[in-house]
Amino acid sequence: MAAFTSKDVARLAGVSQSTVSYVMTGKRQISERTRQRVLAAMEQLTYEPHAGARALAGRRTQVVGLVVPFDSMSEMTGLLPFIETIASSARASDYEVLLVTADEGSAGLRRLAGRALCDAIIMMDIQEQDERVQVAAALPIPVVLVGMPDDPAGLYCVDLDFDAAARIAVDELVDTGHDEAFVIGYPAAVTDRRLNFAGRFLRSVRRHAEMRGLPLTVLEPVELGRAGAATAVEHLLAHRRPGRTGVVVPYNASIRPLLHALGARAVVPGRDLSLIGISTDHQADESEPPYTNISEEPRDVSRRAMKTLFWLLDPGPGVGHPPVDLVAPRLTRRGTVMPAPTSAMRSS
Repeated sequence: MAAFTSKDVARLAGVSQSTVSYVMTGKRQISERTRQRVLAAMEQLTYEPHAGARALAGRRTQVVGLVVPFDSMSEMTGLLPFIETIASSARASDYEVLLVTADEGSAGLRRLAGRALCDAIIMMDIQEQDERVQVAAALPIPVVLVGMPDDPAGLYCVDLDFDAAARIAVDELVDTGHDEAFVIGYPAAVTDRRLNFAGRFLRSVRRHAEMRGLPLTVLEPVELGRAGAATAVEHLLAHRRPGRTGVVVPYNASIRPLLHALGARAVVPGRDLSLIGISTDHQADESEPPYTNISEEPRDVSRRAMKTLFWLLDPGPGVGHPPVDLVAPRLTRRGTVMPAPTSAMRSS
């Protein structure tokens, strides 16, 4: 028996080879008339792409591949809300989740798609210039990025609006009468790899602080753990100016060690200086002391990423999704930002 290929199917159906691929994977919206022609040609030729494939014309694996970082256990607290929400969204649509670690790189993506292990992929841990993105864009299954590389290569991106988070932090400090701000920067593991969220936040916080006339110092890298936090606090206290100092901590794993380091020096956030962390609301509420935070919204980001992914698998007529979907951050005040001085205090 002759072994037919997708090129044979395309020739018989009178369509391009890429259209055959889109019909099989659901990566692009194809008219029902064209889809039926392709399915009829596949049936006539008794064609299947390879022996293990189940993703033919409605016969899917019902699996979503999730590419996640597992570099350091210190990041697991921030990662778990993403994994939990993606898994629950998948189960609600009768899908399972297959975890793949980001250290597999492009080979991991090719393995997922090439062996028909999943119907679509969610990628996290995105670098500004990520060599996996071009590979992902060429895969025959939908890929959604949680993050924004410099060049998304046509892939859909969902993430927190880190530019807006930086603006909110600067505005809160300026509007409450602060004289300067320190940013406790990211660890070297983040900055050396140029993870996209760090660059987006730091560029925005520098730009907006300059625009609003707030003197800003960025301490980086600041290593995780108590030793790194203690060093950052010593530098901050030694170099801050007279007046009201605000501290912004954009990396959630750094916040609690920093609070511990401040407490060890009897420095009280909300009294002696101000502190804003970027983290989940749960982390901010459960901290001692609870701190003013700008929420990372990991569950909203994950839900919207999954919504985009399922739309790519089954695009509805007249329904679209933005290629870049940024979730708006929220500021919640919990007492670690000093209130604005009164008019009398300002004039004295």
